[in-house]
Amino acid sequence: MIDVLGSMYYLDLEELESFIELDDVKITKDNDKIEGDGNVTVVESGQRFSVIKFDIIKMMIEVVITEREEFDENLGSYQAKKTSIPFRVAFNTLLRYNIIKSLN
Repeated sequence: MIDVLGSMYYLDLEELESFIELDDVKITKDNDKIEGDGNVTVVESGQRFSVIKFDIIKMMIEVVITEREEFDENLGSYQAKKTSIPFRVAFNTLLRYNIIKSLN
């Protein structure tokens, strides 16, 4: 783990998995896909995930992990202004969706 902006952070892999995972496809007896309740049969099961969410989250994690800015622990909040815009967007998005969590 690394100290970023005064806190220790880690990637929550269970949260990541639940974020990109898709629900099973449900159909009626007439083979129509439905979204709500009713007389349904689960046709597809197993692990299915959103390729778009997966790719975007993968890219954001790469940006956060590969940020090259030198961190100076003594600079405090000034340090946040020296990070790149892609890092800030990626870090804040991952933090917002609870994929990155703080230990503190």
